[in-house]
Amino acid sequence: MIRKLILRILKNLKFIPNRSLLKIRHEYYCGEKLDLNNPKTFNEKICWLKLFFHVPLLTQLADKYLVRSYVENKIGAEFLNKLYKVYYKVEDINFDELPNQFVLKGVHGSSLNIIVKDKNKLDIEKAKKTMQKWMKHCQYKKVGLEWAYKNIQPKIIAEKFLKEEGKEVINDYKFFCFNGEPKFLQIDIERGIKDYRCFYNLNWEKLPFTTIKKVYFEEEVEKPSNFDEMKILAKKLADNLPFARVDFYSVQGKTYFGEITFYPGDGKEEFTPFEYNCSIGDYLKLPEIPKQQKIITVF
Repeated sequence: MIRKLILRILKNLKFIPNRSLLKIRHEYYCGEKLDLNNPKTFNEKICWLKLFFHVPLLTQLADKYLVRSYVENKIGAEFLNKLYKVYYKVEDINFDELPNQFVLKGVHGSSLNIIVKDKNKLDIEKAKKTMQKWMKHCQYKKVGLEWAYKNIQPKIIAEKFLKEEGKEVINDYKFFCFNGEPKFLQIDIERGIKDYRCFYNLNWEKLPFTTIKKVYFEEEVEKPSNFDEMKILAKKLADNLPFARVDFYSVQGKTYFGEITFYPGDGKEEFTPFEYNCSIGDYLKLPEIPKQQKIITVF
């Protein structure tokens, strides 16, 4: 409790250099010192990217609305989920215009979602209050200096609710891409219910690790019929970026783009067994950064 309070206070002190703040956070959450001069683990390298890899394209790709145009240009609009509307103010949302089932998302952060399976059961006033909080949310300041989110204009989008027969929640297929090459994927199963997780290689062979905070899914996952298509699309969307996690859904064999993220677990999601933190980190080849960019700013 005391350590959490100290961390919260440090986050609000504007004179703390970002490098120092990240080191404090990393030691607090991962229990080890953060080496930014010679990063080796996957999480260390994700922290390095937060501080040094500031390419404007990341802002577009992290924005769940603006990324749509990138996806359309790279792989085609047919892989995008149906967009009902984009809202720049909560007051502009007309729930009467929306279907009985839909999803509301804040485009400027993670876990900013309201899943509506029956609009008649939705507490609209409560939903509006939640979204008003979203509009004040800054992922960069609140969640570990995730640079890609720093300049995203807060917005809310309404999208089609994706569902598959026989499943309460559809599987989430997340491809880890390094310098444009998918190496393996994470599968999240029954997300928000039992939160199972497992990892597969690109030959659809189960890998012997998971992440500490998720329940390992012991059973075999049925290979989706569009798996090869998802691999190809992940490669195209990852482009030549040092690291990108490209997410898809599969619904009755049809591929839907989910999102692109650059900082899985905010750079503090540890793999278990521990040695995979380093072996996965080996995939990530950090780019050369111009000297003039090697200035650590504050908030």
